[in-house]
Amino acid sequence: MTSRWKAGRAPGGWGEAHHSPHPDPPGSGHGLVDWRPERPRTSRVRVKEHTCDCLATFYELCQAGGLMFVRRTERRNGVTVVHESPWEIASRTQELWRRLLAGTAR
Repeated sequence: MTSRWKAGRAPGGWGEAHHSPHPDPPGSGHGLVDWRPERPRTSRVRVKEHTCDCLATFYELCQAGGLMFVRRTERRNGVTVVHESPWEIASRTQELWRRLLAGTAR
């Protein structure tokens, strides 16, 4: 994964060392993800990677039950809404994760 640090923040001191990557802004013609309402399927989900939660929308690459998915959390006007991508084999979900970080999917 390529790190994308917020402008003015680079790895280094205490605060910066814990800053996660930001996804690139969506490019023209970016693909749309089939976001679905969060539906708990298991009691254990492992978050493998995540984007910075300083933005209103952040993402988590998750693994559970031998499958992977991306969780999208949006915070707007005091309301938090969570959606998930389809649960799929690791290679497909990792490709979706790369596309989200590169701004070619939303």
